Amino acid sequence: MSKTALIIVDLQNDYFDGGKFPLVGTTAAAANAARLLDAARKRGDVVVHVRHESAEADAPFFAPGTEGAAINPAVAPAQGEPVVVKQAINAFQGTDLRALLDSHGVTDVTVAGAMSHMCIDAVTRAAVDFGYPATVIHDAVATRDLEFGGKTVPAADVHAAFMSALAFGYAAVSSTEDYLKGTA
Repeated sequence: MSKTALIIVDLQNDYFDGGKFPLVGTTAAAANAARLLDAARKRGDVVVHVRHESAEADAPFFAPGTEGAAINPAVAPAQGEPVVVKQAINAFQGTDLRALLDSHGVTDVTVAGAMSHMCIDAVTRAAVDFGYPATVIHDAVATRDLEFGGKTVPAADVHAAFMSALAFGYAAVSSTEDYLKGTA
């Protein structure tokens, strides 16, 4: 019998409008993540919140002890839900995330949060490499425009590229609606 963990990554205030590093679509992604969170709690799934905190006090965003580094209220941890604090892109690196999942008997993970091309990609690939089949909820993930070779790559294209890459060989990729209906 499988035991699922919902891992919500870096939905922190600095990524929202008015924050120090806003992403495209963070509010919509957080609303879908909140739906996933509610369903996971009702099912009794393991819920793990991941929060990035910079090592430098003067970091441009996610500075220690700031409101921007706090998890957004839309997906705030409930009493007793673990919060894994990381300082690397990969939430497994330098944290107890793997031990936490193993201690709860987790067999597979569902991932939501930010950013598509960084922390979501990294945690998903690492989870699968550690033996946890993964599902990424694409409309509960946000990212931002990137630049390469003097060209701006719109956030929607960045997101599509990373979701398609994960879906190609690493994870199931689903919408919130399909996942909650059990049709993912």
